[in-house]
Amino acid sequence: MTARLLATMLALTSVLLGVLVVPLGIESARSQRRDLRAKVERDATAVASLSEDALEAGTGAPPSLTALARTYLGETGGRIVVVDRTGTSIVDPSTSIGRDFSTRPEIARALEGDVASGTRRSETLGESLLYVAVPVASGGVVRGASRITYPTATADERVRNTWLALAAISGLALAVAAALAVWLARWASRPLVRLEAAAAGVAGGDLTARAPVEGPHEVQAVASSFNAMVDRVDALLAAQASFTADASHQLRTPLTALRLRLENLAARADVEGAQDIEAASAEVERLAELVDGLLELSRTEGATSPAETLDAGNLAGERTTAWTPLADEREIALHVDAAGTVAIRVGRARLEQILDNLLSNAFEATSAGGSVSIRVRRAGRGVEIRVRDDGPGLSDEEKLRAFDRFWRGRESPGSGLGLAIARRLAETDGGTLALEDAPGRGIDAVVRYPAA
Repeated sequence: MTARLLATMLALTSVLLGVLVVPLGIESARSQRRDLRAKVERDATAVASLSEDALEAGTGAPPSLTALARTYLGETGGRIVVVDRTGTSIVDPSTSIGRDFSTRPEIARALEGDVASGTRRSETLGESLLYVAVPVASGGVVRGASRITYPTATADERVRNTWLALAAISGLALAVAAALAVWLARWASRPLVRLEAAAAGVAGGDLTARAPVEGPHEVQAVASSFNAMVDRVDALLAAQASFTADASHQLRTPLTALRLRLENLAARADVEGAQDIEAASAEVERLAELVDGLLELSRTEGATSPAETLDAGNLAGERTTAWTPLADEREIALHVDAAGTVAIRVGRARLEQILDNLLSNAFEATSAGGSVSIRVRRAGRGVEIRVRDDGPGLSDEEKLRAFDRFWRGRESPGSGLGLAIARRLAETDGGTLALEDAPGRGIDAVVRYPAA
């Protein structure tokens, strides 16, 4: 946004400056040269008036006129030349008098009674000269001509200084426009940046994030609506959490009472009745596990705990340590393989629960003497965490259905919600969970995350 506004402001300012400054500079240059030509023409006319009597009498130039020509040359650099009707010079401070100027176009025109002016390049002097030649007339007869050649360096320098001044003003105007554009862009975009940051925080699970209500009216309206939406979502999640806690208490209490009653009945029942009661107790136990799984799934779908950057290898090592006693009890080899620091940005509790669910499934599938491993590696631009067992494995159809809620494999214990919960937790942090065939036999549960 800042770049676009800056480019637009500079383009508009440049066009405006081009419309105003360029014509002003051109007109100023023309005015400078026009004024110089008018000044030189006045001087040439004055010289013609002073030399009129001398040319009419044919007595040569008076000393005062010669002195004037020398002074003019010394002070201004302009050269005064006065010629008689034949074009022979009678005044010339640069060379001796008596030089024939009749071949000069401007002198020839002046001797014909016209005023001639223009500019030409003097290769001898190495500069441009302005020339003005006027006729010297007396009694209606042209007696001669006066010509002044004047260097244009001074006028050219003034023109150049004018262009430099206009360029400096234009540069200052562009700088002011750029500063104003940057200020306006930041004033307009700062609330949007903060709104984006607040939205990213909410997306990451931080429901305390709010967007500041500032900036243009439209942005304030969007920020207010966003904050109201987050407040509503926060209230709904709080209500859901409250319902989850209440449901957990209300469902577990009667299940516990039912299990105690069945245990009391089992103590007084005969052998056949005891078997029925034991089967009923097992169903109650499974129902309790199912309730716990449903409640846990409900919590994961509303999970809002913020993500953090952590080392996946260290966390895998911690879970390996926690599960080692059970592995020893079941005579299962458990080890972790993590190469260096592998940083990911996830919710710690969510990743811990994913690993616990996958390890639980791996232990159930592995017999005594088998092995379970956790492998953490970078993979392309992401991170892979693999939990591998050497159990009987699953068919392709079973691997596809394993993430369905309440689906259980052949003779698998539990509620059939563990993998559904684990996948939901992985997706909360932008990850995925898939089941692949392990080399040889068994299942490779692969959790993939983008690298931090």
